[in-house]
Amino acid sequence: MSGNAEALSSVAEVDSAAFCDPERFREEIAQACLPVVVRGAFADWPVVAAAESAQAVGDYLCRFASARPAELFVGDRAIAGRYYYDEGLDGFNFERIEMDVRSGIQRILESARPDGSHSVYMGSLPADAYFPGFAAENPAPMLDAGVSPRIWFGNASHVSCHYDAVDNIACVVLGRRRFTLYPPDAIGDLYVGPIDHTMAGQPVSLAAGAAPGDSRYPRFAAARDRAVVAELGPGDALYLPKLWWHQVEATAPVNLLVNYWWDGFASGGDAPLIAMLLSMISIAERPPGERDAWRAFFDHYVFRTRGHPLAHLPESKHGLLGPLKAGNYGRIRAIVMRALRGS
Repeated sequence: MSGNAEALSSVAEVDSAAFCDPERFREEIAQACLPVVVRGAFADWPVVAAAESAQAVGDYLCRFASARPAELFVGDRAIAGRYYYDEGLDGFNFERIEMDVRSGIQRILESARPDGSHSVYMGSLPADAYFPGFAAENPAPMLDAGVSPRIWFGNASHVSCHYDAVDNIACVVLGRRRFTLYPPDAIGDLYVGPIDHTMAGQPVSLAAGAAPGDSRYPRFAAARDRAVVAELGPGDALYLPKLWWHQVEATAPVNLLVNYWWDGFASGGDAPLIAMLLSMISIAERPPGERDAWRAFFDHYVFRTRGHPLAHLPESKHGLLGPLKAGNYGRIRAIVMRALRGS
């Protein structure tokens, strides 16, 4: 990573009792919207117990593996697991190939040998589809049963700094992982790359992975000074709220991470990111003065920086601005959909 890693602060730690209780997790951890580390949160998982060697973990995963083809990132050993753009940001320094999960696991184990010629990574595999039965044997008690884990298995890797639009719990099973985190409002200092030409779906910070002092990214120093680090070993977990930027380094020759993505505070199926994209086409290129005016309205009605916009009226007079769960979610959505359809 860029900068002096030893000077960075560590992510706060909480005890596993609060983390593993669904109510306490929501009220004491998730509501704060801040990352936390929980040591040994999943230490009793059978897959963690099986992590005495890379081969043992591979064998454990193969017990559940389906015959579905999976996508693998494959790069030359020289990239040291840093899957990234090419020099001109036109292509990438790796290729994507497909093979069945068991063959992919074997390919990763073989690539970890001293004579291995490639770096291989198989990530974001929904366990219910690719490893049916894994979730039941390795549960996450703080989450609803409908939240399914994903499997990330590969050689040593350096995942570029990016964000997720949903909440994330990440648990290290094999190897060690170092997460370098930046708060959401650091976005302007991270020099984010294209949003529609990415390695794996999310835009990345071009500055976070650059050499220290790169003159192309002078504002990055401000973001670097705000970074915090989480070092995780087997059984440890990181709770990462949505929109927190994170660079992830897996340092062992073979590594396994299990993560959960979900939206802990959704009122319905409409994602905030979609609202942002719609705002980009409806607001972003208007004159600066008009954008300032819309910002004031967003602050008032959406972000509610001074409280509820109709706090001066009885709740019975709040109408569409009343609680979403009282039917206003559907009413507002219907208005939006009619407008989008042009009716």
